[in-house]
Amino acid sequence: MDPKFKAYLDNIQAKTGKTPNDFHTLAQRQGLLRAGVKATEIVNWLKADFGLGHGHAMAIYAVLKPSIPTSN
Repeated sequence: MDPKFKAYLDNIQAKTGKTPNDFHTLAQRQGLLRAGVKATEIVNWLKADFGLGHGHAMAIYAVLKPSIPTSN
């Protein structure tokens, strides 16, 4: 993992107390790891529920994106 990206994720954890794995579990419980989900939906959830800024929310989305099935 890129050290700068890791530092970004570390800052998110310091702010929220949540690891990327925690966010994965929470997103799954929220039903956000489904085909067709848009980045905006996840970003808005992260902003509203965890007070993340846009950049930090997009970093978490980047971590979650490989777990989102593609819709055909």
